[in-house]
Amino acid sequence: MARVSQAHLDARRRQILDGAARCFARNGFHATSMQDVLREAGLSAGAVYRYFRSKEEIIGAIARECFATVRAAFEDAARETPPPPPDVIVGRVLHQVYEGPAGFTQGDGESFARLILQVWSETLRNDELAAILRDGFGHLREGWTGLVESYQQAGLVREDIPADHMARTLIGAVQGFIAQQALFGTVDVEVLRNGLRGIMSMGATVSAASAASAASAERAS
Repeated sequence: MARVSQAHLDARRRQILDGAARCFARNGFHATSMQDVLREAGLSAGAVYRYFRSKEEIIGAIARECFATVRAAFEDAARETPPPPPDVIVGRVLHQVYEGPAGFTQGDGESFARLILQVWSETLRNDELAAILRDGFGHLREGWTGLVESYQQAGLVREDIPADHMARTLIGAVQGFIAQQALFGTVDVEVLRNGLRGIMSMGATVSAASAASAASAERAS
């Protein structure tokens, strides 16, 4: 019997995950059957069950791949000195998730967002998937917290706000953006990036306005 190469095995696994992700994004997790996945992937039951025994295993693999892609993006950012600002990092991360190895929906932000909402909702019923997301969220918090601390050391953001609090807020902004895409249609990532830039400029804008007001009052007196 001819030996199957690792590249062939990896390609088959990718084919299954991509097909299942399209089904979940289009029809929802619970409305998708394993037969739907087989048809979408264009594979036999034996070929699919060789890799995954259930839909739950498939959605767990999807979650792991998404978090692995995000983690790699943060590790790349952390190696830069100084680290890129949050709007740049968010753009990179979302681009890599949409277009990279785990780009299950081929760059379609709305489909990806619907897929992510399916993953989030399933964590309320599936303890194993919930554990995967808790672990991924923990690494995500660590990544953002480390970057915020670097910003603080460089004097780019306030030092009196806990870095973890800012990290959670930045994560929440991305989660909210994904929810908006899923519920209301595709929104360009540049919208989120512009929003983050605007929020980050508030301190400098307020300081400049205060200084101008003080100078004006001094001249008037």
